[in-house]
Amino acid sequence: MDAIRFEHVTFAYDNGFVAVEDVSLIISAGEKVAIIGQNGAGKTTTVKMMNGLLRPKSGKITVFGEESAKKTTATLSKKVGYVFQNPGDQIFNQTVYAEIAYSLKYLKIDKAEIERRVMMAAQMCHLADELLTNPYDLPFSIRKFVTIASVVAMDVDVVILDEPTAGQDLLGLLYQKEIIEKLHQMGKTVITISHDMEFVIENFDRIIVMADKKVVGDANKREIFWDFDLLDKAALKQPVVAQLANRLDMKRNIINIVDFVSEYEK
Repeated sequence: MDAIRFEHVTFAYDNGFVAVEDVSLIISAGEKVAIIGQNGAGKTTTVKMMNGLLRPKSGKITVFGEESAKKTTATLSKKVGYVFQNPGDQIFNQTVYAEIAYSLKYLKIDKAEIERRVMMAAQMCHLADELLTNPYDLPFSIRKFVTIASVVAMDVDVVILDEPTAGQDLLGLLYQKEIIEKLHQMGKTVITISHDMEFVIENFDRIIVMADKKVVGDANKREIFWDFDLLDKAALKQPVVAQLANRLDMKRNIINIVDFVSEYEK
């Protein structure tokens, strides 16, 4: 089933600036998809249209078969959750618990169910010991997990992660990987925007490449990162391991250290 479908979608701001032009794509339910490209390529505008934060100037967007133009942003947010790049754009409650529970209370969900969901999300995001803490007393990297937990607790079908690795150390990256895998196991669709190519390769198989406000590539990660014409068009580089393999004239489609060692030992 299609989770998200764009049909010839264009978005322009009130001043006339076109940020996305004639984008068509389909993301199936349960997929893990990374959208990559340079700043200004149209990535953030594209994903913000998925849950109604922005509305297209033209074209059609459907979310699980329903046209988004006929739905309010509040209704769409029950299906598609967006985790902002900057936690400060999303957090405004006095405790971690209150922040995770806020949208659930707004939806008038039963108190027992709110408690269950908050605890589930807190455990998944490694926040169980911080529920009474003011989010702004936590480091930036941990505040990112507060925003993720807030979306996880909503039990949305699609989770969008905007630059999730920003400000994260190695442990944070491991937690991110764990959360993405758990969401995938739960049948959720996970979409990320990221400039961290190693993170993308580690966690996502399908890659959508944007450049000049359009989709210019959509394929498996092994194809994407060995398509030199595409990378050049999008002003992207191969991962370091792939660059080394290329210089050594090794087998194509090597994208991580496991591939490299396996090929090198042959």
